[in-house]
Amino acid sequence: MIDLAGFGQQLLLGAAMTLQLAVAALVVGMVLGLLGAVGRLSTFAPARAAAGAYTTIVRGLPELLVVLIIYFGSSRLLSIVAAAFGHDGFVELSPFAAGVIALGLTFGAYATEVFRGAILAIPKGQIEAAHAYGMGRWLTFRRIVLPQLWRIALPGLGNLFLVLLKDTSLVSVIGLEELMRKSQIAVGFTREPFTFYLSAAALYLLMTIIAMAALHRGERAAARGMPRPGG
Repeated sequence: MIDLAGFGQQLLLGAAMTLQLAVAALVVGMVLGLLGAVGRLSTFAPARAAAGAYTTIVRGLPELLVVLIIYFGSSRLLSIVAAAFGHDGFVELSPFAAGVIALGLTFGAYATEVFRGAILAIPKGQIEAAHAYGMGRWLTFRRIVLPQLWRIALPGLGNLFLVLLKDTSLVSVIGLEELMRKSQIAVGFTREPFTFYLSAAALYLLMTIIAMAALHRGERAAARGMPRPGG
């Protein structure tokens, strides 16, 4: 990469931090999304209500506001808990941890609906047949629902991940030195905003292209053995 007045290496480190943040938030969001989908489809009313409240609240808030609430709100909560155990002083959540939680919560709220739609798309006859063979609910979910769930949900989850990758730039406001923050620091030193923001744009675009290629390969692998449309 071009040296960029000595900041080229820093931009690459920022891009690496962006990827770490995106992958960590993806893992958290996938777990929350799957739990949320199960809750939305549950026959247990409190579970449905909790999952519905989660998706409604989180999807109704701007991502930047979620980041700020998690970062400052969790630090306040941790300080109160620490004080209850006799620890004096302010306990602060790291920007990386706050970013993972905030972006994971947001991703999970949208992934809940993707997973929910994928589960509903699986023919009910297959589930009924599994129960007729004596499979319990968990075994049916693991052997019948889950393998098909990924194939159906992968395109939607892939689009959400591409959005998540770009939303990592929001965490720069709480001081995490990811790609956007590194670019801002470089601009502050060099007074060359066009150069560094354009370089950041190129790195975001490169990461997006790589992610899209990986998602395409994943979709092809998940669809292996399935009949082609019109075939």
